[in-house]
Amino acid sequence: ANFRDNASSSGWSSLGGQTRNPHVLDRNPCGSSSGSAVAVAARLAPLAVGTETDGSIACPSGVNGIVGIKPTVGTVSRRGIIPISHTQDTAGPMARSVADAALLLAVLVAADPDDAGALAFAEPPDLLAGTGTGASGLQGLRIGVYRGYYGAGAHPRVDAVFETALATLRGLGAELVDPLPYAPDPAAFEAEYQVLLSEFKVGLNAYLAGTALPADRRTLADLIDWNQANAARVMPIFGQAVFLDAEATTGLEDPAYLAALHAGPATIRADLHEVLRQLKLDLIVSATNGPAWKTDWVAGDRFAVGSSSLAAMSGFPSVIVPAGNVARLPIAVSFIGAPLSEALLIRVGHAFEQATGARLEPALRPSLEE
Repeated sequence: ANFRDNASSSGWSSLGGQTRNPHVLDRNPCGSSSGSAVAVAARLAPLAVGTETDGSIACPSGVNGIVGIKPTVGTVSRRGIIPISHTQDTAGPMARSVADAALLLAVLVAADPDDAGALAFAEPPDLLAGTGTGASGLQGLRIGVYRGYYGAGAHPRVDAVFETALATLRGLGAELVDPLPYAPDPAAFEAEYQVLLSEFKVGLNAYLAGTALPADRRTLADLIDWNQANAARVMPIFGQAVFLDAEATTGLEDPAYLAALHAGPATIRADLHEVLRQLKLDLIVSATNGPAWKTDWVAGDRFAVGSSSLAAMSGFPSVIVPAGNVARLPIAVSFIGAPLSEALLIRVGHAFEQATGARLEPALRPSLEE
Protein backbone atom coordinates (compact mmCIF):
# COMPACT_ATOMS: atom_id res chain seq x y z
CA ALA A 1 0.00 0.00 0.00
CA ASN A 2 1.08 3.57 -0.65
CA PHE A 3 1.17 4.39 3.07
CA ARG A 4 4.80 4.58 4.16
CA ASP A 5 5.91 8.11 3.35
CA ASN A 6 4.37 11.38 2.19
CA ALA A 7 6.92 11.74 -0.64
CA SER A 8 6.35 8.26 -2.08
CA SER A 9 6.11 7.31 -5.74
CA SER A 10 2.94 5.32 -6.42
CA GLY A 11 3.61 1.91 -7.91
CA TRP A 12 7.16 1.57 -6.58
CA SER A 13 8.34 -1.31 -4.42
CA SER A 14 11.75 -2.56 -3.40
CA LEU A 15 10.84 -6.00 -4.79
CA GLY A 16 9.40 -5.06 -8.16
CA GLY A 17 10.69 -1.58 -8.94
CA GLN A 18 8.48 1.06 -10.59
CA THR A 19 5.16 0.06 -12.14
CA ARG A 20 4.47 2.12 -15.26
CA ASN A 21 1.33 3.53 -16.80
CA PRO A 22 0.77 1.49 -19.99
CA HIS A 23 -0.65 4.46 -21.91
CA VAL A 24 2.56 6.51 -21.56
CA LEU A 25 5.37 4.67 -19.86
CA ASP A 26 7.03 7.61 -18.11
CA ARG A 27 3.68 8.47 -16.47
CA ASN A 28 2.59 7.20 -13.08
CA PRO A 29 -0.02 4.43 -12.60
CA CYS A 30 -1.31 5.95 -9.33
CA GLY A 31 -1.82 3.74 -6.29
CA SER A 32 -1.97 1.86 -4.11
CA SER A 33 -3.41 -0.83 -6.41
CA SER A 34 -1.10 0.09 -9.28
CA GLY A 35 -0.23 -3.42 -10.40
CA SER A 36 -3.84 -4.59 -10.42
CA ALA A 37 -4.94 -1.67 -12.60
CA VAL A 38 -1.99 -1.85 -14.99
CA ALA A 39 -2.35 -5.62 -15.43
CA VAL A 40 -5.96 -5.18 -16.54
CA ALA A 41 -5.30 -2.12 -18.73
CA ALA A 42 -2.36 -3.79 -20.48
CA ARG A 43 -4.33 -7.02 -21.04
CA LEU A 44 -2.07 -9.08 -18.83
CA ALA A 45 -5.21 -10.22 -16.98
CA PRO A 46 -8.95 -9.83 -17.64
CA LEU A 47 -9.80 -9.15 -14.00
CA ALA A 48 -7.97 -8.06 -10.87
CA VAL A 49 -8.69 -7.19 -7.25
CA GLY A 50 -7.56 -3.90 -5.80
CA THR A 51 -7.82 -2.62 -2.25
CA GLU A 52 -8.80 0.89 -1.22
CA THR A 53 -8.53 2.98 1.91
CA ASP A 54 -8.89 6.31 0.10
CA GLY A 55 -8.41 6.34 -3.66
CA SER A 56 -6.45 3.13 -4.17
CA ILE A 57 -9.08 1.62 -6.46
CA ALA A 58 -10.45 4.92 -7.79
CA CYS A 59 -7.22 6.64 -8.84
CA PRO A 60 -5.40 3.72 -10.55
CA SER A 61 -8.62 2.73 -12.32
CA GLY A 62 -9.03 6.30 -13.55
CA VAL A 63 -5.50 7.02 -14.74
CA ASN A 64 -5.07 3.60 -16.38
CA GLY A 65 -8.42 3.81 -18.16
CA ILE A 66 -10.29 0.87 -16.68
CA VAL A 67 -13.39 0.27 -14.55
CA GLY A 68 -13.09 -0.03 -10.79
CA ILE A 69 -15.69 -0.73 -8.14
CA LYS A 70 -15.12 0.35 -4.55
CA PRO A 71 -17.87 -1.52 -2.71
CA THR A 72 -19.69 -0.46 0.42
CA VAL A 73 -17.23 -1.07 3.24
CA GLY A 74 -18.03 -4.50 4.68
CA THR A 75 -19.61 -6.13 1.62
CA VAL A 76 -16.31 -7.81 0.72
CA SER A 77 -14.38 -9.52 3.49
CA ARG A 78 -11.12 -7.89 4.56
CA ARG A 79 -9.76 -11.13 6.00
CA GLY A 80 -6.19 -11.64 4.82
CA ILE A 81 -5.71 -8.06 3.58
CA ILE A 82 -2.87 -6.20 5.28
CA PRO A 83 -4.85 -3.43 7.01
CA ILE A 84 -4.62 0.33 7.09
CA SER A 85 -8.05 1.25 8.44
CA HIS A 86 -10.90 -0.95 9.58
CA THR A 87 -13.16 2.08 9.07
CA GLN A 88 -12.35 2.54 5.37
CA ASP A 89 -10.55 -0.54 3.96
CA THR A 90 -12.22 -2.61 1.26
CA ALA A 91 -11.25 -4.83 -1.63
CA GLY A 92 -12.93 -4.39 -5.00
CA PRO A 93 -12.81 -5.49 -8.63
CA MET A 94 -10.98 -3.92 -11.56
CA ALA A 95 -11.79 -4.79 -15.18
CA ARG A 96 -11.99 -3.37 -18.69
CA SER A 97 -15.79 -3.13 -18.61
CA VAL A 98 -18.50 -2.51 -16.06
CA ALA A 99 -20.04 -5.92 -16.79
CA ASP A 100 -16.76 -7.71 -16.10
CA ALA A 101 -16.22 -5.78 -12.86
CA ALA A 102 -19.80 -6.57 -11.78
CA LEU A 103 -19.22 -10.25 -12.51
CA LEU A 104 -16.19 -10.32 -10.21
CA LEU A 105 -17.97 -8.34 -7.51
CA ALA A 106 -20.81 -10.86 -7.53
CA VAL A 107 -18.24 -13.51 -6.61
CA LEU A 108 -16.52 -11.41 -3.94
CA VAL A 109 -19.62 -10.26 -2.04
CA ALA A 110 -20.22 -12.41 1.03
CA ALA A 111 -20.62 -12.17 4.78
CA ASP A 112 -17.63 -13.40 6.77
CA PRO A 113 -17.78 -14.23 10.49
CA ASP A 114 -14.00 -13.70 10.65
CA ASP A 115 -14.34 -10.04 9.57
CA ALA A 116 -16.02 -8.14 12.37
CA GLY A 117 -17.03 -5.38 9.97
CA ALA A 118 -18.47 -7.65 7.27
CA LEU A 119 -22.03 -6.96 6.14
CA ALA A 120 -24.54 -9.05 4.28
CA PHE A 121 -27.19 -7.93 1.82
CA ALA A 122 -30.66 -8.79 3.16
CA GLU A 123 -31.26 -10.37 -0.23
CA PRO A 124 -28.32 -10.94 -2.58
CA PRO A 125 -28.67 -8.30 -5.33
CA ASP A 126 -28.54 -9.11 -9.00
CA LEU A 127 -25.39 -7.13 -9.75
CA LEU A 128 -25.53 -8.10 -13.43
CA ALA A 129 -29.13 -7.00 -14.06
CA GLY A 130 -28.05 -3.60 -15.36
CA THR A 131 -25.31 -4.85 -17.69
CA GLY A 132 -27.35 -6.09 -20.66
CA THR A 133 -26.45 -5.35 -24.25
CA GLY A 134 -26.81 -1.77 -25.45
CA ALA A 135 -27.20 1.54 -23.68
CA SER A 136 -30.16 1.72 -21.34
CA GLY A 137 -31.92 4.90 -20.32
CA LEU A 138 -31.58 6.56 -16.94
CA GLN A 139 -35.01 8.18 -16.91
CA GLY A 140 -36.30 8.93 -13.44
CA LEU A 141 -32.88 9.05 -11.78
CA ARG A 142 -31.76 12.18 -9.91
CA ILE A 143 -27.99 12.59 -9.92
CA GLY A 144 -26.17 15.19 -7.85
CA VAL A 145 -23.18 16.81 -9.58
CA TYR A 146 -20.28 17.20 -7.15
CA ARG A 147 -18.12 20.05 -8.39
CA GLY A 148 -16.09 20.42 -5.21
CA TYR A 149 -13.58 17.76 -6.19
CA TYR A 150 -9.90 18.44 -5.54
CA GLY A 151 -8.41 20.38 -8.45
CA ALA A 152 -11.71 21.57 -9.92
CA GLY A 153 -11.17 24.62 -12.11
CA ALA A 154 -7.40 24.23 -12.21
CA HIS A 155 -7.41 21.81 -15.17
CA PRO A 156 -9.76 23.08 -17.90
CA ARG A 157 -9.35 20.02 -20.13
CA VAL A 158 -10.32 17.69 -17.26
CA ASP A 159 -13.29 19.93 -16.49
CA ALA A 160 -14.27 19.74 -20.17
CA VAL A 161 -14.28 15.93 -20.07
CA PHE A 162 -16.49 16.13 -17.00
CA GLU A 163 -18.91 18.52 -18.74
CA THR A 164 -19.17 16.14 -21.69
CA ALA A 165 -19.90 13.29 -19.28
CA LEU A 166 -22.71 15.32 -17.69
CA ALA A 167 -24.20 15.98 -21.12
CA THR A 168 -24.16 12.23 -21.75
CA LEU A 169 -26.04 11.57 -18.52
CA ARG A 170 -28.64 14.18 -19.47
CA GLY A 171 -28.96 12.57 -22.88
CA LEU A 172 -29.64 9.23 -21.20
CA GLY A 173 -32.56 10.80 -19.37
CA ALA A 174 -31.10 11.51 -15.94
CA GLU A 175 -32.11 14.64 -14.05
CA LEU A 176 -29.02 16.43 -12.80
CA VAL A 177 -28.94 18.49 -9.62
CA ASP A 178 -26.11 20.78 -10.61
CA PRO A 179 -24.21 21.85 -8.66
CA LEU A 180 -24.63 19.69 -5.60
CA PRO A 181 -25.05 22.18 -2.74
CA TYR A 182 -22.55 20.49 -0.48
CA ALA A 183 -18.97 21.25 0.49
CA PRO A 184 -17.21 19.03 3.03
CA ASP A 185 -15.54 20.72 5.97
CA PRO A 186 -11.78 20.76 5.18
CA ALA A 187 -11.17 19.74 8.81
CA ALA A 188 -12.70 16.36 7.99
CA PHE A 189 -9.81 15.50 5.68
CA GLU A 190 -7.25 16.44 8.33
CA ALA A 191 -9.12 14.27 10.82
CA GLU A 192 -9.11 11.35 8.39
CA TYR A 193 -5.32 11.15 8.40
CA GLN A 194 -5.29 10.89 12.19
CA VAL A 195 -7.86 8.09 12.03
CA LEU A 196 -5.78 6.20 9.48
CA LEU A 197 -2.59 6.53 11.53
CA SER A 198 -4.21 5.19 14.72
CA GLU A 199 -6.06 2.35 13.03
CA PHE A 200 -3.02 1.39 10.96
CA LYS A 201 -0.84 0.82 14.00
CA VAL A 202 -3.44 -1.25 15.83
CA GLY A 203 -4.54 -3.20 12.76
CA LEU A 204 -1.07 -3.89 11.44
CA ASN A 205 0.22 -5.06 14.81
CA ALA A 206 -2.69 -7.50 15.09
CA TYR A 207 -2.12 -8.72 11.53
CA LEU A 208 1.62 -9.24 11.98
CA ALA A 209 1.11 -11.05 15.30
CA GLY A 210 -0.85 -13.72 13.43
CA THR A 211 1.80 -14.36 10.79
CA ALA A 212 4.82 -16.65 10.66
CA LEU A 213 7.20 -13.77 10.01
CA PRO A 214 10.50 -13.72 11.91
CA ALA A 215 10.34 -12.36 15.44
CA ASP A 216 11.99 -9.09 14.38
CA ARG A 217 9.05 -8.24 12.06
CA ARG A 218 5.98 -8.69 14.28
CA THR A 219 5.06 -5.05 15.01
CA LEU A 220 5.07 -1.70 13.24
CA ALA A 221 8.01 -0.71 15.45
CA ASP A 222 9.86 -3.80 14.22
CA LEU A 223 9.22 -2.82 10.59
CA ILE A 224 10.51 0.69 11.22
CA ASP A 225 13.72 -0.72 12.69
CA TRP A 226 14.05 -3.28 9.89
CA ASN A 227 13.54 -0.61 7.22
CA GLN A 228 16.17 1.58 8.84
CA ALA A 229 18.65 -1.28 9.01
CA ASN A 230 17.99 -2.08 5.33
CA ALA A 231 17.49 1.48 4.13
CA ALA A 232 19.74 1.24 1.08
CA ARG A 233 17.54 -1.54 -0.31
CA VAL A 234 14.03 -0.59 0.81
CA MET A 235 14.22 3.20 1.21
CA PRO A 236 16.43 4.39 -1.67
CA ILE A 237 13.97 7.01 -2.98
CA PHE A 238 11.63 7.79 -0.07
CA GLY A 239 11.46 7.16 3.65
CA GLN A 240 8.91 6.12 6.24
CA ALA A 241 7.50 9.30 7.77
CA VAL A 242 3.96 7.86 7.76
CA PHE A 243 5.16 4.77 9.65
CA LEU A 244 6.79 7.03 12.23
CA ASP A 245 3.63 9.12 12.61
CA ALA A 246 1.54 5.98 13.06
CA GLU A 247 3.91 4.51 15.63
CA ALA A 248 3.54 7.68 17.70
CA THR A 249 -0.24 7.13 18.11
CA THR A 250 -1.57 5.68 21.37
CA GLY A 251 -4.49 3.42 20.45
CA LEU A 252 -8.21 3.41 19.75
CA GLU A 253 -9.22 4.64 23.22
CA ASP A 254 -7.23 7.86 22.81
CA PRO A 255 -9.63 10.84 22.96
CA ALA A 256 -7.75 12.42 20.04
CA TYR A 257 -8.49 9.37 17.87
CA LEU A 258 -12.17 9.29 18.90
CA ALA A 259 -12.51 13.00 18.15
CA ALA A 260 -10.91 12.54 14.73
CA LEU A 261 -13.17 9.58 13.96
CA HIS A 262 -16.20 11.78 14.66
CA ALA A 263 -14.88 14.84 12.81
CA GLY A 264 -13.75 12.84 9.78
CA PRO A 265 -15.43 9.62 8.57
CA ALA A 266 -18.51 9.87 10.79
CA THR A 267 -19.22 13.45 9.73
CA ILE A 268 -18.82 12.76 6.01
CA ARG A 269 -21.04 9.67 6.31
CA ALA A 270 -23.79 11.64 8.06
CA ASP A 271 -23.46 14.52 5.60
CA LEU A 272 -23.88 12.30 2.53
CA HIS A 273 -26.84 10.45 4.00
CA GLU A 274 -28.51 13.80 4.62
CA VAL A 275 -27.64 15.22 1.18
CA LEU A 276 -29.08 12.18 -0.59
CA ARG A 277 -32.21 12.29 1.57
CA GLN A 278 -32.92 16.00 1.43
CA LEU A 279 -32.38 16.35 -2.31
CA LYS A 280 -34.00 12.99 -3.11
CA LEU A 281 -30.90 11.92 -5.03
CA ASP A 282 -30.27 8.43 -6.33
CA LEU A 283 -26.52 8.97 -6.61
CA ILE A 284 -23.73 11.52 -7.03
CA VAL A 285 -21.29 11.94 -9.93
CA SER A 286 -17.85 13.55 -9.82
CA ALA A 287 -14.63 13.71 -11.80
CA THR A 288 -12.26 10.96 -10.65
CA ASN A 289 -8.76 11.95 -11.74
CA GLY A 290 -6.55 14.22 -13.76
CA PRO A 291 -4.01 13.14 -16.38
CA ALA A 292 -1.33 10.82 -15.04
CA TRP A 293 1.73 12.78 -13.93
CA LYS A 294 5.32 11.96 -14.82
CA THR A 295 6.80 9.55 -12.31
CA ASP A 296 9.19 11.56 -10.16
CA TRP A 297 11.51 9.86 -7.66
CA VAL A 298 12.57 13.22 -6.23
CA ALA A 299 9.31 15.14 -5.67
CA GLY A 300 7.01 12.11 -5.41
CA ASP A 301 3.37 11.95 -6.48
CA ARG A 302 1.40 14.91 -7.85
CA PHE A 303 -2.34 14.34 -7.60
CA ALA A 304 -4.01 16.93 -9.86
CA VAL A 305 -7.67 15.95 -9.45
CA GLY A 306 -9.40 13.67 -6.96
CA SER A 307 -12.78 12.95 -5.40
CA SER A 308 -12.26 9.56 -3.77
CA SER A 309 -12.56 10.81 -0.19
CA LEU A 310 -16.35 11.18 -0.33
CA ALA A 311 -16.92 7.46 -0.86
CA ALA A 312 -13.84 6.38 1.08
CA MET A 313 -14.55 8.27 4.29
CA SER A 314 -18.28 7.55 4.26
CA GLY A 315 -17.85 3.86 3.41
CA PHE A 316 -20.28 4.36 0.51
CA PRO A 317 -19.79 2.48 -2.79
CA SER A 318 -18.48 4.03 -5.98
CA VAL A 319 -18.08 2.87 -9.57
CA ILE A 320 -15.30 4.42 -11.65
CA VAL A 321 -15.78 4.48 -15.45
CA PRO A 322 -13.61 5.92 -18.27
CA ALA A 323 -15.05 9.20 -19.55
CA GLY A 324 -12.48 10.62 -21.97
CA ASN A 325 -8.84 11.61 -22.19
CA VAL A 326 -6.40 14.49 -22.12
CA ALA A 327 -3.52 13.95 -24.57
CA ARG A 328 -4.54 10.25 -24.63
CA LEU A 329 -4.16 10.00 -20.87
CA PRO A 330 -7.43 8.57 -19.47
CA ILE A 331 -9.90 10.59 -17.40
CA ALA A 332 -12.76 8.94 -15.50
CA VAL A 333 -15.91 9.81 -13.60
CA SER A 334 -17.09 8.29 -10.32
CA PHE A 335 -20.66 7.33 -9.52
CA ILE A 336 -21.21 7.37 -5.74
CA GLY A 337 -24.30 6.00 -4.00
CA ALA A 338 -25.80 5.11 -0.65
CA PRO A 339 -24.64 1.97 1.18
CA LEU A 340 -25.48 -1.27 -0.67
CA SER A 341 -26.48 0.58 -3.86
CA GLU A 342 -23.90 -1.24 -5.98
CA ALA A 343 -26.52 -2.67 -8.36
CA LEU A 344 -27.81 0.82 -9.18
CA LEU A 345 -24.32 2.26 -9.66
CA ILE A 346 -23.39 -0.64 -11.93
CA ARG A 347 -26.52 0.01 -14.03
CA VAL A 348 -25.65 3.70 -14.36
CA GLY A 349 -21.99 3.00 -15.05
CA HIS A 350 -22.85 0.45 -17.73
CA ALA A 351 -25.30 2.82 -19.46
CA PHE A 352 -22.69 5.58 -19.42
CA GLU A 353 -19.98 3.23 -20.71
CA GLN A 354 -22.17 2.02 -23.58
CA ALA A 355 -23.12 5.57 -24.53
CA THR A 356 -19.56 6.92 -24.55
CA GLY A 357 -17.20 4.10 -25.53
CA ALA A 358 -14.48 6.19 -23.91
CA ARG A 359 -12.05 3.46 -22.86
CA LEU A 360 -8.65 3.70 -24.60
CA GLU A 361 -6.37 0.80 -25.44
CA PRO A 362 -2.89 1.52 -24.02
CA ALA A 363 -0.36 2.61 -26.62
CA LEU A 364 2.79 1.87 -24.54
CA ARG A 365 4.25 5.20 -25.69
CA PRO A 366 7.62 5.94 -24.03
CA SER A 367 6.70 9.59 -23.49
CA LEU A 368 4.29 12.24 -24.71
CA GLU A 369 7.33 14.21 -25.85
CA GLU A 370 8.52 11.53 -28.27
